[in-house]
Order: sequence, then C-alpha cells, then structure tokens
Amino acid sequence: MLLADAGAAIYKLEPKHLGDMGRGWGPPFAGDQASFFLGLNRGKFGISVDLKQAGGVEICRQLAGCVDAVVENLRPGTMDRLGLGYEALRAVNPALIYCSISGYGQDGPSRDEAAMDLVVQASSGLLSITGTEDGESTRCGYGVSDITAGLFAVIGILTALHARRASGVGQFVDVSMFDSMISAMSSNYASFLGDRRVPGMMGTRYPTVVPYGVYDAADRGVAIAVGSEKLWAAFREALGLAEDARFASNALRIANRVALDEVLNTAFRQRPAAEWIAVLRECGIPCSLVLNFEEVYTHPQSRFRGMFPALPHPTAGTHTVTGPPIKPAVAPTMPAPLLGQHTRLVLGELLGMGEGELDVLEERAVIFNTPQS
Repeated sequence: MLLADAGAAIYKLEPKHLGDMGRGWGPPFAGDQASFFLGLNRGKFGISVDLKQAGGVEICRQLAGCVDAVVENLRPGTMDRLGLGYEALRAVNPALIYCSISGYGQDGPSRDEAAMDLVVQASSGLLSITGTEDGESTRCGYGVSDITAGLFAVIGILTALHARRASGVGQFVDVSMFDSMISAMSSNYASFLGDRRVPGMMGTRYPTVVPYGVYDAADRGVAIAVGSEKLWAAFREALGLAEDARFASNALRIANRVALDEVLNTAFRQRPAAEWIAVLRECGIPCSLVLNFEEVYTHPQSRFRGMFPALPHPTAGTHTVTGPPIKPAVAPTMPAPLLGQHTRLVLGELLGMGEGELDVLEERAVIFNTPQS
C-alpha cells in the first residue's frame, strides 16, 4: 500500500475461490467486501493464478521477469517448494529485488515457528511492558508487529532499489516481524542493556521521562509529555505548583514518580480537560485529549491532511480509507480489487498474452478473472 502511494504499480496475487484471507475479516462489510480488506488493499491490481498448476507457476515466473520487486510472506521455504524462490526467480531476472517477510526470518532456530501479530508482540518482549502497573498484559491496540515489519520491508526494498542503480543487480531482502519489533523498541532495549534491569508495565508512563502519561481531568483524560527542564518549569507554573526539591530534575522526578503523580492527579481533577489543553498549549507543553476514532476522523487536522479519502468500488460502493502518511504522495484513486479483477488485463499488458491464450488459461482454471471486471 505504501509503495502504491509512492507511485508503484502493485500486482496482488491471490488464490482463486476465496482469495486473501483478509477478504473474510468482517464485520464490518461494505456491500460484500470486508472493510478490513478494502482499507489495506487500495491502489493494487488484483490477479488470480493457481500456483498448484505448472502453468500457473510458469506465469508467475514470467511476471517476475517484468517487475522490479517481489514481496512474499509465506512460511520460509514455501516459495522454494513452489519453484518461485529467490534463486529460481533471480535466474529469470538478475535485477529482481526479492523481499521475504516472515515471523522469525529465513534462518535460525525459530525459522519454522508460526507467527501472527499477537504472538510476536509476546515473543519480542512488547507484551511484557504493555499494560497497567497492577493489571494484566495488554495487546497493543493495532497490529504493530505486522505494520512494523511492513515498514521495514519498504525501507529494505527502497534501499535495494538504490543499490541496484549502481550495481545493476537485485538482492534478497529478509525481514522478520521478530527482528522488526526488537529494532522498533530500540530505546526500550537501550535502557535495559544499560543496566540489565528487566522493565515492567507502566501504563501510559515512560521509564526515562517524568511527567509523561495520561492524567484524568474533571471530565476526561489528558496526555502530556514534559521532556525537558525548560518545559518542566513552564508546566509547573501553568499548574500553579510550588517549587519542590523532590521534583527539581528529571532524575529526581523519576525517583519520586509516585509522589509527583499524586500531586498531578489532584491538580488535573480541578478543571475540565479542554481548559487544561488550552493552558498547556499556551506555554508550549506537548499535550492532547485522549481522542477516540470518531473524534480523529472528524478532526480538522486529519481532514486538512487528507487522511480519510473516499473511493468508489464496483460492489462496495463509495467507502472511506486511510490516506498516505508521506506528503506529497500519489492520492489514492484505485480501490481494493475484486478477486482476480485485473488478471487478464495484467497478463495481456505485461506478458503480451492475447485473448485466445487467456481464454484457454481461464478455461483450464490456471487463471481466474472475476466476471464483474
């Protein structure tokens, strides 16, 4: 999706009949399409080829000769067994960039372990630090392991494309959810590696900056981040707090975190959240109301930044998706594809197949082209 936002032509290969499992991840549905699938697959051409048939594998080998990059996230070894692994496709296209995304990487003792987002949140250490101090572990509210691996995959592909400009050859890019999460938690692991103290759950608090967290105002929560002594002085003045030697530096505030939280909880409860936001922003304190999704969706900033564009779809109708985070970007104009919607179009344009050849492949069920296309 991010590469499509950058202007790349993306061809999403799905098996016939059910297609990507995400097509069934609902409710909610828009028409007969899962909103989950619509949101994550915008901007892609949809093709359906049967990889259980030799003819289907051969079609994919030919496609690999026409593209810059292949991205796959099957179990390690699966693509090799299909005859579509890196070495096989590199023989067809030496300039090919081949990115494999997996749970634990293409080698190592955990290589063959099954993985999904929650499992990697656990195995990477994230669940051990996510939750309240006196409560149970809490899953991060979005698929952070999936998304983080996707982000690193984009970085790996773009890096390989840049290297190819000088060398003329492609490369294999191995991205794992496990590695990605450890890297994403570099600041957390940096503190652990410094003193080998195993961190625990702190709710919205942060181990190395105080005050930093969510405090309950008279009506709702306010998130604040006071990251410097200059900000602390402004924050203390805004709240009308007297100077206190226990809180004179960040190190002292960390040591006296519980006492400071008691002071701040009492202070914040005295006024509504909107009033606190106005006061804190006036003196430059990073802060926000704890917004829900509806409030974010209608927020003037997200509207101004085009973060919720609407797209037409042949069966789902007009539906809303998330917009590109990098500006400028290609504005999303193409909705998520129907299963096999563009199979004939893509094979005709990229491989030069004629209507008669495509008819034969479709009759033999080597390819599938949705009748609605």
